[in-house]
Amino acid sequence: MAITELTKDNFDDEVLNSDKPVLIDFWATWCGPCRMLSPTVDEIAEEYDSVKVCKVNVDKEMELASAFGVTSIPMLTVIKDKKIVAQTVGVQPKSKILSMLNLN
Repeated sequence: MAITELTKDNFDDEVLNSDKPVLIDFWATWCGPCRMLSPTVDEIAEEYDSVKVCKVNVDKEMELASAFGVTSIPMLTVIKDKKIVAQTVGVQPKSKILSMLNLN
């Protein structure tokens, strides 16, 4: 499944109205750990149709980053039924991300 680039304009439609759990990757182009984590997030998007995977560029979407209290990146957030059910900061192994999504 394709990765959706989130903005404040499409957030409600893509995340709050999703019938699937949503994994959001908060990142920036200048962030080395974000570049390390990105291939893992891309793999999950390709391998699991049961999850919607989205990314937020914190430099372009400061309002969204602020709304989620992002102070350090990369930050992963899982939203299910309009609620944050898991959150982590830093590079994580795929197994931990799958665990956050209840996919292991």
